Amino acid sequence: MRNFALRDAQGNEIGVFTGKSPRQAALKAANRGYTDIKLRERGTKKVHIFVGERMQVDKPTGAPAWMPDKIWKPKVRKVGIEKLDEV
Repeated sequence: MRNFALRDAQGNEIGVFTGKSPRQAALKAANRGYTDIKLRERGTKKVHIFVGERMQVDKPTGAPAWMPDKIWKPKVRKVGIEKLDEV
């Protein structure tokens, strides 16, 4: 598992998301409502940039009875990677 720090527009780190890939961490951030997602991989100078959204969809077939009829589903698209000068 790798840790990715979520950065705001000013470059401040406002949260940490964990996943095996940057996309997995971005999906978690999108599910929390973030749309402009910049994730700095901890221990490196890479910033992965995503555009995200979440939408309400019908629950999948075969879902358990306790699950609501509508669920939130995240969606992300990778825009690119930036390199930082300093960490």
